[in-house]
Amino acid sequence: MLRRKSSAAGPPAQAVEFLMKLSSQSSSGQNMVTAHGPGWIEIAGHRYQRSLRLTPDGIDAAWGPNPGEALSESHLASLAAFTGHVVLLGTGLRQRFPPPQLLRALVEAGLAPEIMDTGAACRTYNLLLAEGRAVVAALIIE
Repeated sequence: MLRRKSSAAGPPAQAVEFLMKLSSQSSSGQNMVTAHGPGWIEIAGHRYQRSLRLTPDGIDAAWGPNPGEALSESHLASLAAFTGHVVLLGTGLRQRFPPPQLLRALVEAGLAPEIMDTGAACRTYNLLLAEGRAVVAALIIE
Protein backbone atom coordinates (compact mmCIF):
# COMPACT_ATOMS: atom_id res chain seq x y z
CA MET A 1 0.00 0.00 0.00
CA LEU A 2 1.36 3.40 -0.95
CA ARG A 3 0.40 6.16 1.43
CA ARG A 4 1.05 9.86 1.07
CA LYS A 5 1.99 11.73 4.20
CA SER A 6 0.49 15.21 4.16
CA SER A 7 -0.62 18.04 6.38
CA ALA A 8 -3.95 19.89 6.31
CA ALA A 9 -2.49 22.69 4.18
CA GLY A 10 -0.71 20.18 1.93
CA PRO A 11 3.07 20.16 1.57
CA PRO A 12 4.86 21.40 -1.54
CA ALA A 13 5.26 18.67 -4.17
CA GLN A 14 8.98 18.17 -3.46
CA ALA A 15 8.30 17.60 0.27
CA VAL A 16 5.84 14.72 -0.24
CA GLU A 17 7.10 11.50 1.32
CA PHE A 18 5.86 8.14 0.13
CA LEU A 19 6.21 5.02 2.16
CA MET A 20 5.63 1.42 1.21
CA LYS A 21 3.86 -0.70 3.82
CA LEU A 22 4.76 -4.27 2.96
CA SER A 23 3.44 -6.53 5.68
CA SER A 24 2.74 -6.46 9.38
CA GLN A 25 3.15 -10.21 9.67
CA SER A 26 6.41 -12.00 10.36
CA SER A 27 7.15 -15.28 8.62
CA SER A 28 7.80 -17.85 11.37
CA GLY A 29 9.63 -15.33 13.54
CA GLN A 30 12.05 -14.48 10.75
CA ASN A 31 13.15 -10.96 9.88
CA MET A 32 10.70 -9.46 7.42
CA VAL A 33 10.77 -5.95 5.98
CA THR A 34 7.50 -4.40 7.15
CA ALA A 35 7.86 -0.97 5.49
CA HIS A 36 10.37 1.32 3.84
CA GLY A 37 10.67 4.90 2.70
CA PRO A 38 13.33 7.45 1.79
CA GLY A 39 16.08 7.23 4.41
CA TRP A 40 14.73 4.27 6.39
CA ILE A 41 13.70 0.60 6.45
CA GLU A 42 11.44 -1.00 9.03
CA ILE A 43 12.06 -4.62 9.98
CA ALA A 44 9.56 -6.31 12.28
CA GLY A 45 8.43 -2.91 13.53
CA HIS A 46 11.92 -1.49 14.22
CA ARG A 47 13.11 1.40 12.03
CA TYR A 48 16.69 1.52 10.70
CA GLN A 49 18.20 4.66 9.18
CA ARG A 50 21.55 3.35 7.97
CA SER A 51 22.60 0.66 5.53
CA LEU A 52 22.30 -2.90 6.81
CA ARG A 53 22.63 -6.57 5.91
CA LEU A 54 19.55 -8.72 6.44
CA THR A 55 19.07 -12.48 6.61
CA PRO A 56 16.04 -14.43 7.81
CA ASP A 57 17.63 -14.86 11.24
CA GLY A 58 19.90 -11.84 11.61
CA ILE A 59 20.39 -8.12 11.07
CA ASP A 60 23.84 -6.59 10.77
CA ALA A 61 23.09 -2.92 11.37
CA ALA A 62 26.80 -2.06 11.07
CA TRP A 63 27.10 -3.33 7.47
CA GLY A 64 27.55 -1.00 4.58
CA PRO A 65 28.16 2.62 3.90
CA ASN A 66 26.68 5.42 5.96
CA PRO A 67 24.66 7.97 4.00
CA GLY A 68 27.01 9.91 1.76
CA GLU A 69 29.76 7.26 1.87
CA ALA A 70 30.73 5.14 -1.10
CA LEU A 71 30.17 1.40 -1.32
CA SER A 72 33.53 -0.35 -0.94
CA GLU A 73 35.02 -3.69 -1.89
CA SER A 74 35.08 -4.72 1.79
CA HIS A 75 31.32 -4.12 2.10
CA LEU A 76 30.63 -6.54 -0.74
CA ALA A 77 33.39 -9.00 0.22
CA SER A 78 31.56 -9.62 3.49
CA LEU A 79 28.67 -11.08 1.45
CA ALA A 80 30.91 -13.82 0.01
CA ALA A 81 30.37 -15.91 3.17
CA PHE A 82 26.72 -16.43 2.16
CA THR A 83 27.32 -19.18 -0.41
CA GLY A 84 24.12 -21.02 -1.21
CA HIS A 85 22.09 -17.86 -0.69
CA VAL A 86 20.39 -15.57 -3.12
CA VAL A 87 22.29 -12.30 -2.68
CA LEU A 88 20.31 -9.09 -3.16
CA LEU A 89 22.02 -5.71 -3.31
CA GLY A 90 19.73 -2.73 -2.81
CA THR A 91 21.63 0.29 -4.10
CA GLY A 92 19.55 3.11 -2.64
CA LEU A 93 16.79 5.16 -4.22
CA ARG A 94 17.74 3.99 -7.71
CA GLN A 95 19.48 1.03 -9.24
CA ARG A 96 23.23 1.57 -9.59
CA PHE A 97 25.64 -1.12 -10.73
CA PRO A 98 28.88 -1.17 -8.71
CA PRO A 99 32.18 -1.19 -10.60
CA PRO A 100 33.25 -4.77 -11.46
CA GLN A 101 36.28 -4.68 -9.13
CA LEU A 102 33.95 -4.27 -6.14
CA LEU A 103 32.15 -7.50 -7.10
CA ARG A 104 35.34 -9.58 -7.40
CA ALA A 105 35.01 -11.42 -4.05
CA LEU A 106 31.41 -12.37 -4.81
CA VAL A 107 32.27 -13.68 -8.28
CA GLU A 108 35.20 -15.67 -6.86
CA ALA A 109 32.79 -17.22 -4.31
CA GLY A 110 30.46 -18.24 -7.16
CA LEU A 111 27.81 -15.67 -6.26
CA ALA A 112 26.01 -13.38 -8.69
CA PRO A 113 24.22 -10.65 -6.75
CA GLU A 114 20.86 -9.39 -7.93
CA ILE A 115 21.30 -5.62 -8.10
CA MET A 116 18.25 -3.37 -7.77
CA ASP A 117 17.05 -0.28 -5.96
CA THR A 118 16.56 -0.77 -2.21
CA GLY A 119 12.74 -0.74 -2.38
CA ALA A 120 12.76 -3.55 -4.96
CA ALA A 121 15.34 -5.45 -2.89
CA CYS A 122 13.06 -5.22 0.18
CA ARG A 123 10.08 -6.59 -1.75
CA THR A 124 12.15 -9.35 -3.38
CA TYR A 125 13.66 -10.30 -0.02
CA ASN A 126 10.18 -10.73 1.49
CA LEU A 127 9.03 -12.89 -1.43
CA LEU A 128 12.08 -15.16 -1.20
CA LEU A 129 11.70 -15.33 2.59
CA ALA A 130 8.06 -16.39 2.21
CA GLU A 131 9.19 -19.15 -0.18
CA GLY A 132 11.63 -20.42 2.44
CA ARG A 133 14.67 -19.55 0.30
CA ALA A 134 18.11 -18.82 1.71
CA VAL A 135 18.48 -15.10 1.07
CA VAL A 136 20.72 -12.25 2.18
CA ALA A 137 19.89 -8.63 1.40
CA ALA A 138 22.50 -5.89 1.57
CA LEU A 139 20.41 -2.73 1.70
CA ILE A 140 21.85 0.73 1.18
CA ILE A 141 19.81 3.47 2.81
CA GLU A 142 20.17 6.98 1.41
